[in-house]
Amino acid sequence: MSDALAEFDRQLDHLVRLGYPALAGRSESAFRDGLAPLRDVVAARPDADVERGEDHIPFVLVPTGLPRQETTARTALGKQQGFTVLEAGELTTFRPIEGVDVPDGPGYLLFDIDTGTEFLNVTPQDALVKITGDGRSPLTIDEGIALVTARPDMLRKNKCFSLLASRCGDKRVPALWISDRKPKLGWCWNGNPHTWLGSAHAGERVGL
Repeated sequence: MSDALAEFDRQLDHLVRLGYPALAGRSESAFRDGLAPLRDVVAARPDADVERGEDHIPFVLVPTGLPRQETTARTALGKQQGFTVLEAGELTTFRPIEGVDVPDGPGYLLFDIDTGTEFLNVTPQDALVKITGDGRSPLTIDEGIALVTARPDMLRKNKCFSLLASRCGDKRVPALWISDRKPKLGWCWNGNPHTWLGSAHAGERVGL
């Protein structure tokens, strides 16, 4: 078994252990069966086990259609459980921005992910221009949660990240950072830079 396939299996097993089948209203076997075809996508990708530095991971499995308060609460740094300051109803108002197409189905793969430390102390609005100009895509809230769920080591002190692909029609930009040693899903203003907050981006989304 390749390292990439072992990583896919690890991520899927981790979601099951965290109770994602129940969140999705499905049995464990139905949850696994719904995402299993994505394993073949990973197997066919020569870049699925290529890491390019400390800010990069090759792929993450992104389950869809789940309550964000619940998925945020299933992130953790060590034994410190994640949380959000956004209400459940408010979280549903954040949707993908124009130009970001999220695949249909119970989940998909996000490839070539970078946590975006090159955008530390750069405003989200300026980071978005550079990311899209480079032919890449910012991350959605669900993708950020999936990233920290699968790889909590990627949420690092003074190297946290905004999720520029999810907006709700105002000037707020969602972000994930560390608060009291816990993952926190909050928001910052579109025009404000922060020395500890970059903007995550990825190369491609592949669905079923």
